[in-house]
Amino acid sequence: MTDTASQAHPHPADVSFDGGDLDCGNGLLLLIRKHIDPMARGQLLEILSTEISVDEDLPAWCRLTSNDLVSFTKTGKQRSFLICKGKFDERGKAEEKPVAKVSAPAAAPAPAVAPVRRPAPAIPPLAVTGIGSWPRPRWMVDAMHAYVEGRLDEAAFHQTADDAVRLAAAAQERAGVDIVTDGEQRRDSYASFVATRLDNCQLIPLTDLLPLVDDPEEFERELRALDVPAADVRHPAIFGRISRSRPLALHEFDFLSTVTDKPIKVALPGPYLLTRTMWMECLQERAYQSREELAEDIVTALRAELSDLIDAGVALVQFDEPVLSEVVFSGPKSRPSFMCGALSETRSPEHELGFARDLMNAVVSGAPRARTAVHVCRGNWTPDESVALAGSYAPLLDTLGAMKVGAYLLEMCTPRAGEMELLRALPAEARIGVGVVNQKCAHVEGCEDVEARIRHAIDLFGAERVLLHPDCGFATFADNPICAAVPAETKLARIAEAARHVRG
Repeated sequence: MTDTASQAHPHPADVSFDGGDLDCGNGLLLLIRKHIDPMARGQLLEILSTEISVDEDLPAWCRLTSNDLVSFTKTGKQRSFLICKGKFDERGKAEEKPVAKVSAPAAAPAPAVAPVRRPAPAIPPLAVTGIGSWPRPRWMVDAMHAYVEGRLDEAAFHQTADDAVRLAAAAQERAGVDIVTDGEQRRDSYASFVATRLDNCQLIPLTDLLPLVDDPEEFERELRALDVPAADVRHPAIFGRISRSRPLALHEFDFLSTVTDKPIKVALPGPYLLTRTMWMECLQERAYQSREELAEDIVTALRAELSDLIDAGVALVQFDEPVLSEVVFSGPKSRPSFMCGALSETRSPEHELGFARDLMNAVVSGAPRARTAVHVCRGNWTPDESVALAGSYAPLLDTLGAMKVGAYLLEMCTPRAGEMELLRALPAEARIGVGVVNQKCAHVEGCEDVEARIRHAIDLFGAERVLLHPDCGFATFADNPICAAVPAETKLARIAEAARHVRG
């Protein structure tokens, strides 16, 4: 930073950094996000750069993210941009950094309890479970944003999340489930949360990715399908080789084991989904030369996580791979697009499915098969059935059948999923999880309808193989729950009621 650049601006910067010759697609946006997120609205960030393309890209980024470009100076090749976080007219109103609410409006938090280590309980036939996510209370979402943006420390965030998990677990137990999840209360979404746990990875708003796509206008249209401002949805971005120096989800299990005695399921993003999500062209010059190289480190991290979860006593570890449906129902892509959180190019469906199969098998190799599962759906970012993908499981059966997992938890209630009979082609030794209620539909399914779906599954697979659940999670994205907490509990209770009738 030079005195000339600083003095030329009409206002002094609160924070300053030098981006050198990085352009917006090769790491500058990651540095901007790292510096601007902890700042209060109305504070000023100075960005120094010698890259000519930033002259055009940075003002566009400011417009897309609703941050004001206050002033710009240039001395030779040295450029200096002064950006206000938010609107500049908020600067005079900014006092202290905003503080998120860090606990539920309830009793004082209980003291920390040591995690419970016990053998994983057996999962009974016709076991009822949620897929993973549960609607988060508003105060939990506020705390999550504050934590990701650096305005709330980790201890306070987890104290808040503990309260939310207690509520989610209690709702599931009231509903009568046999397998409990923590509702993914600590996660901003079912997959991108890994950026807050892996080394050399961070979460950035989807709007920051616009410089990386070939057609920003079309990408913006896809983002609008989220039914939530793109600035509120964050995406993992890598600024170095990733590694797992702390657990991804073991801490979630550790806390949940202190509040329930039921079998626990932990959902993790699958290796193909994470590779598709985290691979972006700009990484080629930074950390990885190919997505296959990135996938190797993802597999290493997931294998270590799976081993720890199994050793800790998790009854079922579920790998989410919804983007497989995008592969077979959308075909190859020559440019990045957004679906289920995956932003990347793809090759032929045959290549992609083989890649996904091999990655999954590399992760689960050596693990007890009966305690692993894969979940597939056709997109859960909006309740609008008309914009979700549609098609039967026929083009996925060979790939799913070749994955060495012990259970398949599949979307089946929606007509978009096709005929259940096709699933008879899956390995006979595997359990089949059948979606028997649709979380996208506002109404609660009748008990007779749910019971009929359960009996149909039993006729096809035998009761000992069948697991029961909604088609997908109730709140895949924290800011955009598909279903509110009360109807979510009612839908789970309806599955449990129908299962009791079937069991007799």
